[in-house]
Amino acid sequence: MATTIQIDVKTREKLKRFGHKGESYDDIIERLMDYCEELNMEELIEARWKRLQNEKSEYISLEDL
Repeated sequence: MATTIQIDVKTREKLKRFGHKGESYDDIIERLMDYCEELNMEELIEARWKRLQNEKSEYISLEDL
């Protein structure tokens, strides 16, 4: 089900620049949201990796037990 949203003309023109030929505004917005979700996931993974690297010295290997 489609709905109407109000956006400023400048915003609409910017949104068009992100689109590809034949792509609807819905397609453009969906793709941009997917991209943002991927970026957030990459940031989360990077933060966890850094935390693990910082905590690495606190771990005791099984060979040392």
